[in-house]
Amino acid sequence: MRRNGLPPKPCIESAFFLDVDGTLLDIADTPDAVRVDKTLLDLIGRLNQASGGAIALVSGRSLSDLEGLLGMSRVPMAGQHGLERRDAAGRLWIHAAPPAAKCAIKTALAPVLVRHPGLLLEDKGLTLALHYRLAPHLAAYAQRLMTRLAQEAGRELEIQKGKRVVEIKPARIDKGAAVAEYMAESPFRGRSPVFIGDDLNDEHGFAEVNKLGGTSIKVGKGTTCARFRLSNVAAVRRWLGEALKGNACIT
Repeated sequence: MRRNGLPPKPCIESAFFLDVDGTLLDIADTPDAVRVDKTLLDLIGRLNQASGGAIALVSGRSLSDLEGLLGMSRVPMAGQHGLERRDAAGRLWIHAAPPAAKCAIKTALAPVLVRHPGLLLEDKGLTLALHYRLAPHLAAYAQRLMTRLAQEAGRELEIQKGKRVVEIKPARIDKGAAVAEYMAESPFRGRSPVFIGDDLNDEHGFAEVNKLGGTSIKVGKGTTCARFRLSNVAAVRRWLGEALKGNACIT
């Protein structure tokens, strides 16, 4: 196997775990600016049906945001990097953040947002994400600030870095943990897992899938532990579409 080369052809008998922004959808200047097209919705719907429901969206967005964006109430979804997860049976699992610590961090960030209007704070419910997409020159500052605030809050919180965003979240829960939880449940159990993502927070998912002997796919450039690579969102959609043809399988 050639590391970071093109992935083998997909098999509909696999378990599919898919990041959203930067993987299925191109990244926009702000999370709210993303636009979902009917072609993507049709692709997810067909994959869900053909795989027997063994497809889950694993995103940094909240579940309510994902549902509002995609409108797919029956597709399993893990939001906020696995802190909230809806399984194939529709049950909801939550890993909550300490509310007092979260409130203190929001209070500390309030004057920062006034001084730097290019920074955007997104309260996802269980996490706080500081976006600097509109102020990339503030990247180092935003990362130092959020790291300090997380450390001051204690061991229950940690930093998660992403593309032009740094997030404070409950510790020890990530996309890899979400994949592991899904793989212990029907209809994912016993299948070969596939994880596709584009960002630093997807590395946990790649690592878990590698441990299980599955197929990890990085979208775009950058250092990664993923075993394979696809160039962009369009390439991801084409690759997933191959699974619907019925004559291709991962080996």
